[in-house]
Formats: sequence, C-alpha cells, structure tokens
Amino acid sequence: MVSWSGHVLPFIVTVAIWFVATGLIALSVAIGTDNRGRAGFARSVAIGGVIGILGLVAIMAASFSVSTWGVYLAFIGALAVWGWHEIAFLTGAAAGPRRSECRPGSRGLDRFMQASATVIHHEVALALTALMLVSLTWNAPNQIGAMVFVLMFALRLSSKINLFVGVPNSTTEMMPEHLGYLKSYFGRNRMTGWLPVSIVAILAGAAWLAGLAIAAPAGSPEMIGASLLTALALLGALEHLFLALPFRDGMLWGWAFSRHRFDANRQDTGV
Repeated sequence: MVSWSGHVLPFIVTVAIWFVATGLIALSVAIGTDNRGRAGFARSVAIGGVIGILGLVAIMAASFSVSTWGVYLAFIGALAVWGWHEIAFLTGAAAGPRRSECRPGSRGLDRFMQASATVIHHEVALALTALMLVSLTWNAPNQIGAMVFVLMFALRLSSKINLFVGVPNSTTEMMPEHLGYLKSYFGRNRMTGWLPVSIVAILAGAAWLAGLAIAAPAGSPEMIGASLLTALALLGALEHLFLALPFRDGMLWGWAFSRHRFDANRQDTGV
C-alpha cells in the first residue's frame, strides 16, 4: 500500500531538491564565470567546499540515528557533498590533466585514453569520496548517505559513458565555455545499444528499490530511505531519457544561468 509519508513525500522531496540543487550549482558556476576567471571560480569552490564539509558532518551525525529526520539529514548531506564535487568539476578545479580537444582522427583506445585524461581527477575524487563514506558508515545503523552518493556516482558514470559512445541528444547548454573542449570527446549524435540498456538497467534497479520501499514497515525509516533511493534512480533514468530526446537544459534551468550570461555579454560589448 502506498504511504504519503513513506513513499509520496520522499519522492516530492527528492524531485524538489534535485531541481533546486542543479539550478544552484549552475548559478554558482555562472556567477564565477561572470567574475572572470580564477577569483570567481575560487569563491564558488570555497563556498561549495563549506557546504560539502557541512554535508559530510551531517552524514556522520545522521549515521547514528535510525529516525526519520536522520534519514533525511543523511540524504541532504550526501547531496551537499555531491554538489561540492560538481562545482569543482564545472569550474575546472577538479577535472583532469588534459584541457584540450581530442586529436583529429583519434579512435578506439587512443580516443578513450584522451577522454579519460580530461575527467580522471574528478572520477578519482568521486570514487575516493564514495569509498570514504562507505567506510565511515559501514557498521552504522543509518547508511543512507553513502548509498545515495554511490548511486549518484554510478548514474553519472553511466551518463558519461553514453556521451562518449554517442547519444541522439548531447545537449551542452549548461556546460561552461571553459569546458567546451569536452564536446570534442562526445560520440556522434546517434542511438546505440548502450543507452536503452542503461535505461532498462536503471529502471530495473529502481523497481528493486521500490519493492524494498513497499515491503518495509509503514512509515519506517527503512521505507523512507528506500523511497528516496527509488526517486533518485527514476530521476537518473529520466536524465538518461533526455539524452535520447530533443530536450534542452534551458527548459528547466535557464533561470540559473541565462541572466548571468546575458549580463556578461552586455559587459563585453559595453551595452
């Protein structure tokens, strides 16, 4: 039986935080871009770092509680830590040693190695953070923070692999100009077998998590935690579906960066 507090409310909370958090990350990067260079980006990374540390503290504090508030606190903490990593990547603070376009004619392993070199620092940082969270909460009664971060890491890695192989819609509206070279590593705009397989696999995982949420005691923290993870998995499947449809980032998050890009262009032209 579907419960408001155990199923519906966690889904609404997840969607709301996903929408607002994504917009705020885009906004912080846009503001840093407007401030022209390292000073603006350093400020964005510093603010993100403070939020990330607070998120880590929240995860650790919540890991000792199996209450409803503990589950939500760990969930929000994991998203705060994730947001820090995203800001570090989008500002270029943690991307990879390669900051140039793919060499013309590169194929196969050579192209993969070049692409990996553009994001390897970010991927290693995410993997180490996931390992740290799993280790710190391994025997804790509340492990939702680590679970959320690991799930988001897996979903993001799947998205990157699909973009590398090629998808019908590789929209880049939210990609900052200083990371424009990453577009050269995207595969051709086409449908491959990787994308539908990824979507089906994610939906299968979401169905399994939903089963756990339905089977858990009504209103219990276990039900809420499984529902939060289910909602995240469904959002991950939706983001993968966007790669197959003519979807534009600006349709949802244009409010976060379009104004700042306009202001920057106006300053450039002296208008």
